[in-house]
Amino acid sequence: MPEPAANRSRAEHLGPQRRRPQVLDAALQIAAEHGVAGVTMAAIAERIGVTRPVVYACYDGRGEVLAALLDRETELMLASLLGALPPQRASSVEDRFVAGFRAFLSTVRERPASWRIILTADQDPVLAAAVTSGRARLTERVGTVMRPLLEHRARTEHTLVALTEVFLAICEAAARMLLDGEQQWTPESLAAIVGPAAYRTFEIG
Repeated sequence: MPEPAANRSRAEHLGPQRRRPQVLDAALQIAAEHGVAGVTMAAIAERIGVTRPVVYACYDGRGEVLAALLDRETELMLASLLGALPPQRASSVEDRFVAGFRAFLSTVRERPASWRIILTADQDPVLAAAVTSGRARLTERVGTVMRPLLEHRARTEHTLVALTEVFLAICEAAARMLLDGEQQWTPESLAAIVGPAAYRTFEIG
């Protein structure tokens, strides 16, 4: 049922700065339910119970909304990817990889909508530039953190970038598997397989 006019009027007074997080949250929900193609200014306005001009006051158009959403979710993805790096408290290096992937996959399970957007966003041409920028940022920051772990194999910066891309590919593959409901993985069961595989891939010890 449409939102009463009085409620819409009050909602409009929030202002763009306070409204933008709500717009992005609505876009995330819509994308999770209907795919990125379902994210339109009209759909966002309907979801949060305001008129389209209110949404346009926050972002100039659909492309800007999606780019901002991807940027926000990429930062969250980066935090969880860094959590997949082996924690120091585990008893062995292999155990550290298992514990790291368990933590990483737990965050994927907690924010499945975000990860579905991140893993499929490059199918939308509107997001091409944002996807390229986001992945470059991920590669740079994850590579910096991984440098001490890979220094015995990464003799050059070029090699480090390649190994970082391999690590990111493993993380993305694990996230896709967890999000595939038909495979019925849990963070614990999948980490028990992916963690040792990543450890053997990088031969860290």
